[in-house]
Amino acid sequence: MTNNDIQQIKQRFGIIGNNAELNRAIDVALQVAPTDLSVLITGESGVGKEVFPQIIHRNSPRKHAQYIAVNCGAIPEGTIVSELFGHEKGSFTDAKDLRKGYFEVADGGTIFLDEVGELPLTAQVHLLRVLESRDFKRVGSSKDQKTNVRIVAATNVDLAEAISHHKFREDLYYRLNTVPVRIPPLRERPEDIALLFRKFASDIADKYQMPAIHLDDEARQLLLSYRWPGNVRELKNVVEGISIVEKDREITADVLKMHLPNISMEKLPALASYHADDQKVFNSEREILYQVLFDMRKDVNELKKLVHDIMDGSLTMDPVESNHIYTPATVSQPSIHRPPIQDTEAVEETLSLEDVEKEMIKKALDKHNGRRKNAAADLQISERTLYRKIKEYGLE
Repeated sequence: MTNNDIQQIKQRFGIIGNNAELNRAIDVALQVAPTDLSVLITGESGVGKEVFPQIIHRNSPRKHAQYIAVNCGAIPEGTIVSELFGHEKGSFTDAKDLRKGYFEVADGGTIFLDEVGELPLTAQVHLLRVLESRDFKRVGSSKDQKTNVRIVAATNVDLAEAISHHKFREDLYYRLNTVPVRIPPLRERPEDIALLFRKFASDIADKYQMPAIHLDDEARQLLLSYRWPGNVRELKNVVEGISIVEKDREITADVLKMHLPNISMEKLPALASYHADDQKVFNSEREILYQVLFDMRKDVNELKKLVHDIMDGSLTMDPVESNHIYTPATVSQPSIHRPPIQDTEAVEETLSLEDVEKEMIKKALDKHNGRRKNAAADLQISERTLYRKIKEYGLE
């Protein structure tokens, strides 16, 4: 595809930016659109994955047929097979009538399976069959149904990791991943951040008939250095919040900091080294919490050992220095009475992962006034996972 083709798609679908990998993703979407190949779109939450299935559908021979988007993470596990493939009357307690599933309704069109990594294994078996033979059965029926549906899936989960933990079928992964499309996170698109800021500021100014906000030099540097864990969605929310709340149209760095909810987390010592270019990749909020708690525990233990060594006389503080430099003791120390020091491991605090996780969820829900969809996006977990955690911790 030519650069002109890509620019036209950006204008049509409201995509802002000139990042090379973003342009590559659009190019691949346009090239695969005329085919019936399955496409797997990957990228972090908030990068705009939902736009690419629409690009594929509207540039395909199926563009006049049905396009159905399904959030696999928002449908309860007990009903998702029925939602996707339909059910017969009386097939279960609440099945009062025959119901067609999405694969039957979208026959001849395109189905977008968002958060496909959240599909339970039972539903994955049905989906694999559709991909292999275009056959499916309604729940409670023994009759095969045929469907001609193009499948585009998206996930922010590392499916290779999910496969290794037996949470996702390897054969289904290869069926879905015929053509991979990766959407880069905002931190990998530094050249696009200022463009997006100006676009969102202009849009909100036009909508509410007010002057657009702009940044001073220090705030602009902060905007570019911030990691944007919520990606484009977070940037848009921040710009909208500042535009409405702040009276001064020139935004300083101090004002911008007040509207960056994750900036304090970036400054935590335990998180200071976890950047995009690190080799270790965290695939879930639980892995991040485990690492943070592990590092906190390690720091506490090292501090206790240091205090123990000083009290024991094996280390002494250099009186000449004032910045806490410790040197081995080379002279005899005055005999003083010291309370017995317990073994470090015996007094080690128990840091509860569940308590930290519960508190993070409570704060996210409070921040978004109980709106679970927004809280899940902020926590970078699926709505299904959030629902389960809310029930598990009694936060309903």
